[in-house]
Amino acid sequence: MKQAIAAFSLGLSLLAGAGGAQAALDVGTPAPDFTVQAALAGKTFDFSLKEALKNGPVVLYFYPAAFTKGCTIEAHTFAEAIDEYAYFGATVIGLSSDNIDTLKDFSTGPCGSKFAVGADTTGQVIKAYDAGLGTHTERAARMSYVISPEGKIVYEYTAMDPDEHVSKTLQAVRDLAAQQGTK
Repeated sequence: MKQAIAAFSLGLSLLAGAGGAQAALDVGTPAPDFTVQAALAGKTFDFSLKEALKNGPVVLYFYPAAFTKGCTIEAHTFAEAIDEYAYFGATVIGLSSDNIDTLKDFSTGPCGSKFAVGADTTGQVIKAYDAGLGTHTERAARMSYVISPEGKIVYEYTAMDPDEHVSKTLQAVRDLAAQQGTK
């Protein structure tokens, strides 16, 4: 009975999302550097934020769990928009606490082999970005950051609804390119 109550409680907290208490790193803050094991098109590699920023801005989005309804919708939407991100020189990476074997499958399914998804199984990156899901800080909330090539956070958006993350981060990437005179 206690396990059923605990599972129900976790489910409610996942549905409710991070709530009003969700913290996020402020715009202008240096983005915490990280390296995680990631998957792209079913193949694993080490993703380094520092290395990715050498190529342009990075869109880092956190999501609760691969293959759940909202996360599948969000990944598919990012995959559909990947060419526009690439036009502005932006790299997209999704991050969750899922294991790398799950993410290998997720990278070829909902992600359409278009962008990498990283495994933060220890929760260290989730914690560094204040992206924990309410009281379940080992699991990521749905939170998106745009990080400039200089390593500063230029945009942050938090909402458990997956519908606006792509349009809002794309606009932030466009705005950054216009500000830097690169497009």
